Amino acid sequence: MEKITPKDLRYPDLAGKRFNKRFTGKPEYIRLPTTTQEVIAAVQEAVTSKKRLVVRSGGHCLEGFVSDPAVQVLLDMSLMTDIHYDTERSAFAVEAGATVGEMYRRLFLGWGVVLPAGEHPGIGVGGHIAGGAFGFICREYGLAADHLYGLELVTVDASGKAYSVIATREANDPNRELWWAHTGGGAGNFGIVTRFWFRSPGAVGADPAAALPKAPASITTFRLGWDWKDIDEQLFIRLARNFGEWGYKNSAPDSPYTPLFSLLFLNHRNIGRLEIKGLCLGPKAAELINEHLAAIAGPLGLPYTPQIEETSWLRFALNPFPELFQPGYDNVLAKPKDAFLRQPFTDSQIATAYKYLNMEGSFGGGLGMATYGGKVNTVPPEATASAQRDCIFDTACNVGWGDPSAEAAALTWVRDFYKELFIKTGGVPVPNEQTDGCMINHPDIDLKDPEWNQSGVPWHTLYYKENYPRLQNVKSKWDPLNIFQHALSVEAAK
Repeated sequence: MEKITPKDLRYPDLAGKRFNKRFTGKPEYIRLPTTTQEVIAAVQEAVTSKKRLVVRSGGHCLEGFVSDPAVQVLLDMSLMTDIHYDTERSAFAVEAGATVGEMYRRLFLGWGVVLPAGEHPGIGVGGHIAGGAFGFICREYGLAADHLYGLELVTVDASGKAYSVIATREANDPNRELWWAHTGGGAGNFGIVTRFWFRSPGAVGADPAAALPKAPASITTFRLGWDWKDIDEQLFIRLARNFGEWGYKNSAPDSPYTPLFSLLFLNHRNIGRLEIKGLCLGPKAAELINEHLAAIAGPLGLPYTPQIEETSWLRFALNPFPELFQPGYDNVLAKPKDAFLRQPFTDSQIATAYKYLNMEGSFGGGLGMATYGGKVNTVPPEATASAQRDCIFDTACNVGWGDPSAEAAALTWVRDFYKELFIKTGGVPVPNEQTDGCMINHPDIDLKDPEWNQSGVPWHTLYYKENYPRLQNVKSKWDPLNIFQHALSVEAAK
């Protein structure tokens, strides 16, 4: 396994393989391991030479954890892509360098099953699963981490020796806490995952086709939009209120709408349109979609004609909503700021959104709201490290810009927007009756900054709630030298 240095023709592509081009890393060298033993060797070399080490699978981290200028060694997992059914464990083995799209393809074509993971097919499995992994079909099937049976991890003991360990959810597994930490504790905290095993908790027997949920027979998508010029403040408030009320009424696990996932894009006026996009599973999809849109768009009094299309699961999974992930998507400079909601935004908060979405600025951005709940909310908050288990939306203030000179104004806009949205709780969505913190797969280092988090609630409570001390104990045991760290990494128990 060779070192890829800046002199190597592959270096620019590998060093630049990241979704958010806002950050730039320049490691001394990059390794591309193909086996667990090669990962162990690469980690050992970095530890022995006292070089700062990070790992990357898909490169879709929203913050600059991997692109930190202090990083000297980068392990890129993208050559470790094997996916197969492990008869010994009666579970699907997926190496950490596989993408979500390739996992969808192999699971469907090989066995007709699905793992309810993320939205963009280019996301790497390694970082995604460890953070919980929510996506388009989570309301029907839960989080991907809810189906995690086990993992193989390379880490470093107190003497500085790199080694591998396997942890499963079996009650008698002495390493079970390490498995638990990877069901929402976030990547880059405890070591380097080389492979996962997936089997649904209720699965029995050795039939691969029964180890994970059966894939949907089809996906029905829907799109609906309005020109900003047709929307005044009262219509805007009504639209956002209708969407919030629908989510509040229909996010319980027993809701007939659990097969339906919907996204409301309250875009900046620069973008020109406000939009709803979503999908639904099952034979009643068209009926559920029409009822959903009638409840949200009907009361606005504006004519609307939704675009509804049925497609196969695999075709959708490999190219979902092409307009969202169009060419240029991987060249974005962006800052998203995430929040979980237990109750809808108030009219006052919606009015704040209207104000910021109509401000002048040479950038694109908005407030996005994604329906949550359903099957996700059937799991107790302590059963996995994903603690938010009674929410109705995952929402985010987002901003993106193309010209680097627009960065300062764009960041000011999105930070002020988010702070004012949650002004009553110190500028962040503290766990309370309405809000429930944030998702670690959408990291935001501002939550660690007292300028932007004036709540008195620490960043780790926003992400992990009461699960954080337990994660700290896992950190102390499995990464005692704190080899694996980043700006929002779990800190060892003191």
